[in-house]
Amino acid sequence: MVCPGRSLVKTILVLIVSVLGTSLAQAAPIVIKFSHVVAPNTPKGIAALEFKRLAEMRTKGRVRVDIYPNASLYKDKDELEALQLGAVQMLAPSLAKFGQLGLKDYEVFDLPYIFPSEKVLHEVTQGEIGHALLDQLSSRGILGLAFWDNGFKVMSSNSPLRLPSDLKNKRMRIQPSRTLEAQMNELGAISVPLAFSDVYPALQSGLVDGTENPPSNFYTQRMQEVQKYVAVTNHGYLGYAVIVNKKFWTSLPGDLRVILEQCIADATQKNNDEAAKLNKAALDAIRKSPGVQVVDLTPQERETWRKALAPVQVKMEGRIDRNLIEQIKSLSENR
Repeated sequence: MVCPGRSLVKTILVLIVSVLGTSLAQAAPIVIKFSHVVAPNTPKGIAALEFKRLAEMRTKGRVRVDIYPNASLYKDKDELEALQLGAVQMLAPSLAKFGQLGLKDYEVFDLPYIFPSEKVLHEVTQGEIGHALLDQLSSRGILGLAFWDNGFKVMSSNSPLRLPSDLKNKRMRIQPSRTLEAQMNELGAISVPLAFSDVYPALQSGLVDGTENPPSNFYTQRMQEVQKYVAVTNHGYLGYAVIVNKKFWTSLPGDLRVILEQCIADATQKNNDEAAKLNKAALDAIRKSPGVQVVDLTPQERETWRKALAPVQVKMEGRIDRNLIEQIKSLSENR
């Protein structure tokens, strides 16, 4: 029997190591498709990009995050189904969307004037109430990772707007939400549910007369071009839940999940820091836009809005867990 020479053995070993090394180096990264419906320069858009940066850096290329902003991959009405089917791995939909999945308690975030301050809001989203709400998603094949702020909403219209009665018989775009529908009904307005990407053309064509949005969404979607009046009502909150496909997330190696969850935590802080700054800057820019009148309410006028919308909380107690509403109100009262 002839034994191969040492030089041949060495050559074979070098080839094996080289092939294995090349194979490992060329291993395809795990791809996370992250779809959202707003502009990249909004709080959510910036936080999504921050998550991408952190995830790709900290996993040393084992994970790649592909961001699809401005509903370029899925619109509002399609994205949750796409996530459940695994066609996309990560979303940050507005909290109003979860009522469509039968998770009616999420509409507590749509109740007008339920949060008297950002401090109370964060006690909810970052505390036991928030964790319990995220846990509800598991039964739908979804894992909730965090809440992201956008901010408090202003009302807009193409006719003078200062008091609740000014919206009577106006066609107002809303997100699909029974609570938001009840809010507009209480104001005597006509609710028109529309995907976010359809709002600008709907305002431009006159299909709707007005809408409600945090200033950052209003400004980045150029609604100041098609709306003449903005009232700084701060009547409602718009936030998002960062969610992932449960099957995909649990299939990831444990060490990657730990890294990615910390990336989400850091991106959450980035989002919430940016939200306050961007909304202030956006409102300032709207004030300077030609043809737009921004109305700052007096304390008396703001109280008129509160009283006009107070019945919504009572009417929604049959849809949203009354104990949940009372828990949040109790936090407010103790401040």
